[in-house]
Amino acid sequence: MSEAGGAGPGGCGAGAGAGPGPGRCPAARGAAALAAAGTAEGPGGGGSARIAVKKAQLRSAPRAKKLEKLGVYSACKAEESCKCNGWKNPNPSPTPPRADLQQIIVSLTESCRSCSHALAAHVSHLENVSEEEMNRLLGIVLDVEYLFTCVHKEEDADTKQVYFYLFKLLRKSILQRGKPVVEGSLEKKPPFEKPSIEQGVNNFVQYKFSHLPAKERQTIVELAKMFLNRINYWHLEAPSQRRLRSPNDDISGYKENYTRWLCYCNVPQFCDSLPRYETTQVFGRTLLRSVFTVMRRQLLEQARQEKDKLPLEKRTLILTHFPKFLSMLEEEVYSQNSPIWDQDFLSASSRTSQLGIQTVISPPPVAGTISYNSTSSSLEQSNAGSSSPACKASSGLEANPGEKRKMTDSHVLEEAKRPRVMGDIPMELINEVMSTITDPAAMLGPETNFLSAHSARDEAARLEERRGVIEFHVVGNSLNQKPNKKILMWLVGLQNVFSHQLPRMPKEYITRLVFDPKHKTLALIKDGRVIGGICFRMFPSQGFTEIVFCAVTSNEQVKGYGTHLMNHLKEYHIKHDILNFLTYADEYAIGYFKKQGFSKEIKIPKTKYVGYIKDYEGATLMGCELNPRIPYTEFSVIIKKQKEIIKKLIERKQAQIRKVYPGLSCFKDGVRQIPIESIPGISTYRPSFKSEIFYKEPRDPDQLYSTLKSILQQVKSHQSAWPFMEPVKRTEAPGYYEVIRFPMDLKTMSERLKNRYYVSKKLFMADLQRVFTNCKEYNPPESEYYKCANILEKFFFSKIKEAGLIDK
Repeated sequence: MSEAGGAGPGGCGAGAGAGPGPGRCPAARGAAALAAAGTAEGPGGGGSARIAVKKAQLRSAPRAKKLEKLGVYSACKAEESCKCNGWKNPNPSPTPPRADLQQIIVSLTESCRSCSHALAAHVSHLENVSEEEMNRLLGIVLDVEYLFTCVHKEEDADTKQVYFYLFKLLRKSILQRGKPVVEGSLEKKPPFEKPSIEQGVNNFVQYKFSHLPAKERQTIVELAKMFLNRINYWHLEAPSQRRLRSPNDDISGYKENYTRWLCYCNVPQFCDSLPRYETTQVFGRTLLRSVFTVMRRQLLEQARQEKDKLPLEKRTLILTHFPKFLSMLEEEVYSQNSPIWDQDFLSASSRTSQLGIQTVISPPPVAGTISYNSTSSSLEQSNAGSSSPACKASSGLEANPGEKRKMTDSHVLEEAKRPRVMGDIPMELINEVMSTITDPAAMLGPETNFLSAHSARDEAARLEERRGVIEFHVVGNSLNQKPNKKILMWLVGLQNVFSHQLPRMPKEYITRLVFDPKHKTLALIKDGRVIGGICFRMFPSQGFTEIVFCAVTSNEQVKGYGTHLMNHLKEYHIKHDILNFLTYADEYAIGYFKKQGFSKEIKIPKTKYVGYIKDYEGATLMGCELNPRIPYTEFSVIIKKQKEIIKKLIERKQAQIRKVYPGLSCFKDGVRQIPIESIPGISTYRPSFKSEIFYKEPRDPDQLYSTLKSILQQVKSHQSAWPFMEPVKRTEAPGYYEVIRFPMDLKTMSERLKNRYYVSKKLFMADLQRVFTNCKEYNPPESEYYKCANILEKFFFSKIKEAGLIDK
């Protein structure tokens, strides 16, 4: 399990808060001074540096001194009846300690002032502990002592409560020799909102400034990096102070975010035994809205006050460009319809790679922390469990402002060296089309908030994930650390789902593999319970992963969950550089795996997997090769966007082709002949294949009616037409009408024909084609219905050819 969850302190009720008040602990106090490079002073200023120095000194001390320090926080083990929870020196050093007195290393035989047992009885459990583990525990000890100071100095009640919770959490982790896991009433784990602030700012830069020349765009990138860096080191005001300043605001929501910020972003900056997250990577628009106005005002005011201290090259950037940048961003932050907060916002990867910029603008990652980097969804943070953010992007920009970027990404180099092909569409035109299709004001027609009839299979699931209805977690059992209770509950839930959906598989076998530490499972969670998952085992040395079980509970099927689940698994494996899946699929699963890109043609050599995976009787070995350049969870969205681009390009081309050019005037000047390509409009002309009429439309309506009636009667009389004779009954196919938005059947077609609905054969053919398409979309390829649809479709086309409605 990740060493940091998304929960807040258990004893803080609805969430605690702290503010930069005068009595605050030095670690959490401090103003945000605008640094020359756009960075900010970290919380606590020198506090974190002092702690780091103390930790280094203690870790270099003799082992006996380390044991003495840890003994203070270790329970006595001399007798079961002894309740002493920490060794106390019988000869305590003076407070404050005097520099002229040499520190004495206490003997292990020294008695405890409280229980009279020797120090050795308190540290007996540390005899065989490695130096590395002991140093880790010592780091927690110093963090505990520092938090103890913070608790006593803090004047804000809510903040004091959070500090005290973290103090007890670290104290407990020393006693149990575990790793601190933040848990409590706030169940959600980072990231708390999607898209994150970082992704939103990146989208803003792409949305507003992608058309600028590279040099000007680089200025915007620097401003964006500066802004993100400021947020990561910004001190939120206490909820109590905010209530006084803005009594009408949603204090409960702010208080919850404030508590999360303290636990995951602020305190870990000076207590590094707690996992640290960047504010911009785990919070979204809600937090940004709550701080933006105040932060913008203070930043600009401080910049004006300190303008003389800024380097000349930074002065223009901060005083001239930064205010305008913040004003434009503020408009998007508070707008209800801004596209930059849409998860579907795409920035055209081909464009960004050719322009030499990257997708995410982020400050340098924090060393030694767990962060949600963006190469793919960070599905796992440890071997016990993790969560998956929907936000996907490429790596961050360079750490040093002003330094020239190097094109280190292999696929960027590949794009740069790729020769231009004759007929390629200019990038300026692509950019113009992109700005059109991403601008709601420029796109006419009905709203597209609802799923269309031809939406991708995973579209509904993707939208549910964005709304937080469903979550994806990679979970697994562990022998190295005590599993989290929630992870164990999920593993039991997965065992139940697999057992119910795979009744032919022995339950003991399912249990053994699900709880086997070598296996992991990508769990699909809805409303806090498991509704599906994929159990797998990775073989990194062999370059493949075996998929063992794959199932979604029956009442949640046909919603696209299976496809979205597999897409998350693909991105997880791309992140871990494993690009091949193998699985043994039974007759009922072959259709599903084919839809996910699996094939019976195995691409990896047999020697790679023979002896590593188990054969299953009556099952077919299938494989899938992953493409590391494909963002699988967003693939269908990208394809949809590409289709929109192509459609717009075709419309523009058609407008050019229809253009009427004036006659030639060169012959009046005595010219006898000219090259054909110099005639205006010739170079852009392409002959229309529609001139070769494919559909032969009968002109007589009665003749068309008779022809269509004859064809429909023959289709209905065919032996494979039985599944399509009447509308599908809801009782026979639950969920059918949720998947198939435009149903059609032969009975409905007969009624339409009788009412003279089919005024052209195109309408007739479209309806009958919809019958076959709906069947194939809802049913797996190996089903009887699917086979009937194929047979009847071939028969139908043979009949319309015989009737002369299409060319043979």
